[in-house]
Amino acid sequence: MAVHGHAAGPQEGFAAHPIPRLAIPELDKCIQCGFCLQHCPTYRMLGVETESPRGRIHLVEAAAQGRIPIDARFEEHMYVCLGCRACETACPAGVRFGTIIEAARAEIGPTGSPLVRRLTLAALRQLMPFPARLRAAAALLRLYQHSGLGRLARTLHLLPRRLADMEALLPAVPARFFTPSQEVYPAIGERRARVGVLSGCVMSLLFGDVNEATIRVLQRNGCEVVVPRDQGCCGALNVHNGERAAARRMARRNIETFLGAGVDAVIINAAGCGAASKEYHILFRDDPAYAHRAETYSRLCRDATEFLAELGLAGRLGDVRARVTYQDPCHLVHGQGVRRQPRELLRSIPGLELVEMEGSDRCCGSAGVYNLVQPGYSRRILDEKMQAVARTGAEIVVAPNPGCMLQLAAGARSLGLPVRVRHLIDLLDRAYAAAEGPRGAGAAPP
Repeated sequence: MAVHGHAAGPQEGFAAHPIPRLAIPELDKCIQCGFCLQHCPTYRMLGVETESPRGRIHLVEAAAQGRIPIDARFEEHMYVCLGCRACETACPAGVRFGTIIEAARAEIGPTGSPLVRRLTLAALRQLMPFPARLRAAAALLRLYQHSGLGRLARTLHLLPRRLADMEALLPAVPARFFTPSQEVYPAIGERRARVGVLSGCVMSLLFGDVNEATIRVLQRNGCEVVVPRDQGCCGALNVHNGERAAARRMARRNIETFLGAGVDAVIINAAGCGAASKEYHILFRDDPAYAHRAETYSRLCRDATEFLAELGLAGRLGDVRARVTYQDPCHLVHGQGVRRQPRELLRSIPGLELVEMEGSDRCCGSAGVYNLVQPGYSRRILDEKMQAVARTGAEIVVAPNPGCMLQLAAGARSLGLPVRVRHLIDLLDRAYAAAEGPRGAGAAPP
């Protein structure tokens, strides 16, 4: 299914042919029962059928049959969707809605104005597949942040409102990116597994400390950890925005790299990357020459919390005295079905009080780049989420996914909530350090 060029006007420049129906076998599984409706953030927010999973499936079905055009209105319905996949958890028929929406977007390409489309395509094709270019872009952003130009632009209101809103979501780019000093880290104690770590793009650039903590926690649990230098971005953002050709090239790179590393599992600490990696077999299902290797790789992929819960934590954990609440990343709970394991790990940390929030498995509004392309809807969803966080009285909200962490941190800053956002691995790492280090029990989390 090719990506097609398009202009801003309706029915101009979009695909002139129907979506190939055989490429979306999931369409036949929907029984139109409507169980998904109240679980869909956009239906709950807008209350119209076309902004529900059932309504969007009907639209894609109509486009597949050639009854409606793939035009600007069709594009709007496909991209108002967050792709949170809460409907998949609710669906009694097991419809994989994420596959349907991604196939439809592959016929549209990135959304937005002509300029935004071109910039997005440039980023997806010329930036995301190249780790060195990503690091250079992040370094330039850090220079901008530290030069004072950002403060000056905000003070003088030089940035357009849209750009100013986008900038507000950005964290401070750290001075040091994740650059592992070696490819193989030995297990501490008896070796229980040999695992690879997908370092990711956003995680490596903005959350390198979480990647380092992931390696330490895995080592402490008897894992020999392999961090291949030849790996790259998983391609999740490309798939979510209809750019499948580049996503396949990126996926092949990781498949070959990790299959060649001889690991028992590929550990992923970002929910979006994990869901995309576990679905490489879908990305390559129309490629008989590569489908088997993609499926083999997908079976190796495990979220870090999923793997650690299955393995069973080893060693002693020290006290981490804090009141925390947990936000289920959509692509972890709905995309991968991982709900119980993160909570088990949190409850295993001495001194930690876990308080469940209302609607913890509802999307926070980040959804890849949704907060950039649909800022109004994203903000409404985020405000509801932050109110739920505030009602828990938690000091820390735990969210093992970079997009969620950035979104929740921006929400806390905007509303002045005294809450910190942390990855679950951070707290596990802190608990091990509290048991081993001179500060001892009762150390507060960073």
